[in-house]
Amino acid sequence: MRARLFAIVLAALMLIAIPARAGIYYVTVAGLGGEPDYEQEFTQLASNLDKLLKSSNPDADVYTLTDATRAQMTQVLAKVASAAKPDDDFVLILIGHGTFDGYQYKFNLVGPDITADEIARLCDQIQSKRQLIVNTTEASGGSVAVLQRRGRAVIAATKDGNEKNATVFARYFVQALHDPEADLDKNNAISAMEAFEYAQRHTADFYDSQKRLATEHAVFEDTGEHQPVRAASTDTGEGLFLSNFTLIRLGSLQEAYNNPAKRALLAQKENLERKIDTLKYQKAAMPQDEYKQQLTESLLELAKVQEQLDK
Repeated sequence: MRARLFAIVLAALMLIAIPARAGIYYVTVAGLGGEPDYEQEFTQLASNLDKLLKSSNPDADVYTLTDATRAQMTQVLAKVASAAKPDDDFVLILIGHGTFDGYQYKFNLVGPDITADEIARLCDQIQSKRQLIVNTTEASGGSVAVLQRRGRAVIAATKDGNEKNATVFARYFVQALHDPEADLDKNNAISAMEAFEYAQRHTADFYDSQKRLATEHAVFEDTGEHQPVRAASTDTGEGLFLSNFTLIRLGSLQEAYNNPAKRALLAQKENLERKIDTLKYQKAAMPQDEYKQQLTESLLELAKVQEQLDK
């Protein structure tokens, strides 16, 4: 177990070496609603997300499809595949309905649906070393095994393909990116892990407030080799990749990101934060004195970089 954890942490350290200034591609796909209320909800969520991503990071490549067809989704992902470089991040967010027949997951689109296998093949064509797929549909847990791979994190609104009632997870995942309260470590950035945990908490609160039995239990897998889980674990390395994947920056941090004079400092800051997160996962596999020394050195260096950013 210790050797496997070390391998996972080593892979994460390799991903940390990716420059913070590398580009990011966001693709949001709102599928078939099937009835007016869902059509309106899915379109509104996708549109709100599109507006936020474009306004918060003008340099990002943002693609948004509503009432999407398989041909449109395929075309957009092919376009990203032709443009994205290995150091660029890639995020795919699926909003809508999904089905699972015990063997195959399908994302519902206008016209022919698209299977998890087809989505995986399209994403495999994208060179980005760091990828994130957020599947917010019912039965989305049935897609994780097909979509997961090393260097790609997968979030699903349901624990497996058998939770088949319409979900509310998408509502709170999008809300997380608008809400500074999602920034639990108060570093002015919302990671994929923080967005997941925020959406997970608010989804549970929704069912409690409605006095209803929860019919969705969100999960994630970000090592490429395990079963999906509901919480991060330093024993398996689950959650490390998501913690290191910044989805959106807030306030002064976003201003620094857009300021050419501060980009190098911001790159140092984000890489140090990733290193600190990785050290916490590596703690059990390294001598305590070495862990404390590396952690102290990283924290001191981070404080110096933050001081320069604040000037």
